[in-house]
Amino acid sequence: MILLFNVVSLENIKEFWWLYLSMPFIAAIIGYGTKIVAIKMMFEPIEFFGIKPFLGWQGIIPKKAAIMSAIACDTLTSRLIKPEEIFARLDPERVAQELEKPMLPIVEKITHEVMTHYQPGLWESIPENAKRLLIKQIQRESPDMVRQLMQETKDNLNNVFDLKDMVITNLTRNKKLLNKIFYESGEKEFQFIKHSGIYFGFMIGLVQMIVWMLTQEPLVMPIFGLFTGWFTDWLALKMIFAPQQEKKFLGIFKWQGLFFKRQQEVASAYGALIAKEILTPSNMIESILTGKLSDNLFNMIQKNIQQMVDSQSGILKPIVVFAVGSDKYKAMKNSITENMIKQLPVALKHIEKYAEDAMDIQNTLVTKMQELTPDEFEGVLRPAFKQDEWILITVGAVLGFMVGELQVLLMEFFVLH
Repeated sequence: MILLFNVVSLENIKEFWWLYLSMPFIAAIIGYGTKIVAIKMMFEPIEFFGIKPFLGWQGIIPKKAAIMSAIACDTLTSRLIKPEEIFARLDPERVAQELEKPMLPIVEKITHEVMTHYQPGLWESIPENAKRLLIKQIQRESPDMVRQLMQETKDNLNNVFDLKDMVITNLTRNKKLLNKIFYESGEKEFQFIKHSGIYFGFMIGLVQMIVWMLTQEPLVMPIFGLFTGWFTDWLALKMIFAPQQEKKFLGIFKWQGLFFKRQQEVASAYGALIAKEILTPSNMIESILTGKLSDNLFNMIQKNIQQMVDSQSGILKPIVVFAVGSDKYKAMKNSITENMIKQLPVALKHIEKYAEDAMDIQNTLVTKMQELTPDEFEGVLRPAFKQDEWILITVGAVLGFMVGELQVLLMEFFVLH
């Protein structure tokens, strides 16, 4: 583009003063707007929008959910949480007490269903008192079985519970939750990025205005727009994560990376989110019961329940074995085990409040995060910015260039008219 005037005059400046004055403000808008776009592109859209594989976009964090989840999990497991330490806080005796009442109707229901299914005639012919005695015996021994099972679970935790698998499973299937963790933990950092675009953009715009007044060169606008979009993105990210320790610059002002300056606050927010959204007793129980190591738990439960059924069948066992056959008796015990496992999630709801208080995960996370070294702490949120951040900076530069071109068109329009 070539403007019709090339010589700067005071008359020109006086006539179009508002155009010159608008430059730093437009640069501030460019800085602010490109930051908003960059932040949006980190988190949205949740799923790919457009024509795959290249014509479209998916938020950087949702797109790399598995990688981001693994990074978050590595920080959790290597620096913050040890499953053995957390589960050690659970008292098997207290767990048995909490489960005793809800287990009573479950045991009775399962016993009736299984016995009726495998030998309805025999079960109906047994005197009611004998049936009640068998059920009560099993109910009476259930707390002991729970205590033993709880202790075995703690002793063999690595065989039945995989923390990394649980965290990654929950975060990859719920990308909104992954977004929430990164956004809310770094909310003030994101606000800083947006607002910094205004200040940095305005200052660059002042330089742009002076250069334009001196040169009237059409390329000044798009080049400064590009520079504003790129430089403000780059500088904002730098100011969040550098320096790790407070330093004095130019002998005038002190600065510490905003993320490190807010370590106590970020630790509190991050710890609360992880404890309330991921490392919950409910999620842990679900992972143990349905995760990739659940077969080990099934075998453990099967052994305990079948021992209890055998020991409490007492005088009825020979009759039942004779009536249904040893193979059917084994199948019956397996059925009791399977039914018990199906009912466990309902029963275990009753220990969630106790487990949450006893494990005290939130305070553990917050305390340990606050004690992390700067290098360790950077690994908590930095991955969210680091993943493909060059794309965000490039987008900022391109948008800035386009707005700069628009500025030239507007100035041409007003000068010509």
